[in-house]
Amino acid sequence: MADLLDQDATSQLVALVSKRISAVELLKAALARHAETHARLNAVVMADPARALERAKAIDDARVRGEPLGPLAGLPMTIKDTFDVAGMAASSGLAEFKRRMTEDASAVGHARRAGAVIWGKTNVPVMAADWQSANALYGVTKNPWDVARTPGGSSGGAAAALAVGVTPLEIGSDIGGSLRVPASFCGVFSHKPTWGMVSQRGHVPPSPGSFAERDLNVVGPMARSARDLRLLLSIIENGPLAPKAPPADLSETRIALWLDDPLCPLDPQVRAVMQTFADELRAAGAEVETIPSPVDMRALLHAYQTLLGAVLGEDLPPRTMRGMERARFFMRGAVEKAGPLSNAAMVMAYTARHTEWMAADAVRARLRSEIDATFDKYHAILAPIAPVPPFPHDKRPFQRRSLATSDGRTIPYNSMLTWISVATALRLPATAVPAGLTPAGLPVGAQIIGPHAGDAKTLAIAQAIDENVRGFVSPPPAA
Repeated sequence: MADLLDQDATSQLVALVSKRISAVELLKAALARHAETHARLNAVVMADPARALERAKAIDDARVRGEPLGPLAGLPMTIKDTFDVAGMAASSGLAEFKRRMTEDASAVGHARRAGAVIWGKTNVPVMAADWQSANALYGVTKNPWDVARTPGGSSGGAAAALAVGVTPLEIGSDIGGSLRVPASFCGVFSHKPTWGMVSQRGHVPPSPGSFAERDLNVVGPMARSARDLRLLLSIIENGPLAPKAPPADLSETRIALWLDDPLCPLDPQVRAVMQTFADELRAAGAEVETIPSPVDMRALLHAYQTLLGAVLGEDLPPRTMRGMERARFFMRGAVEKAGPLSNAAMVMAYTARHTEWMAADAVRARLRSEIDATFDKYHAILAPIAPVPPFPHDKRPFQRRSLATSDGRTIPYNSMLTWISVATALRLPATAVPAGLTPAGLPVGAQIIGPHAGDAKTLAIAQAIDENVRGFVSPPPAA
């Protein structure tokens, strides 16, 4: 039964349908795996096993009676703690949000109606606003590859739970790499959909009860295989279910490899993994050609920072915002010197006027049109996700943090926004796949970026890679 937990969701569903295992047995196995790993990782931070067991038994009984069941019937599943779940309100790391009566978020409701047995919530940073998953309410989530390091954020608990087989599927969200960075840091798969493809209703932030579909933010699947990403996306997306499609033929796939830009730092170890991965794709028959940055990254990062600040500023305490408004007057000249990812630039972004937002939106529209030239020539862009491998836990204030590279450099903490910015700012799909390990045995992921609404294309390429080149590898056993 333990071996089944390490298989992907599709394989677990086959076992359920064939009655090799019952939903109750599979749920109990997942709960046992959680109990074994919780003290070490702290990935699942809230659970409702009694209600889940009732639901699992009801599904087993319906299966015995031969009743029609949904595509996820009996599959145990956890949910990122930025989504409301009936009986388990999204806390987003804040105690005051946890004490609410809630119904399922839209995406969660789709999964439940498909038969998923939802039993737990996975940890996040406060208001999903960090690349580490830690908060005062639930503590720190650790990376199963090295507990001294972060699993990423904000879907860090989700990625850690997936990597150790506590859950076969997760629903995450992404506005600053929150689906892709944890996937990269934990060696799993994720998909950042085209903006608007999946409803954000019931996601916190924004504040509970909001009907807003926030700019830049998306909701998407996480899994241990690319085929599982396609399965879950077909269930949670808006509108009719997506048709099934075969994996891509790598021998007919043209990929643009993007590894260099002056504003996008990259650890040499990450670069080496990416170059080896590209060679593996070439050996599998894909045409992989190195390209310069597909857009003007200085223009894109300035626009993205303004667009992002407009969204995140809504979540800041009024006192903090008033302080930023006072500091704004002194920051404009500093931005020109320090660049688009500096603390000064963040202050300007959080306090941007509407005319500044409109200008950033216009830049976004222009760059989205310009990147079409790349997709006219290539099926997808292959790029790093994070500038560094999983980094050690850092409890310092956000503005005092930095990242260390393997060649001795120190780069800004906000460099985590660089490689993920193109797909996010331009509202493009991006599928995260495992790309390899550093010499220290830490996972590195790559993102497959596609044209607008090209989700089926990036997922098909990811599935071909998963099944023919490399896929999920379990973390080493705990010492």
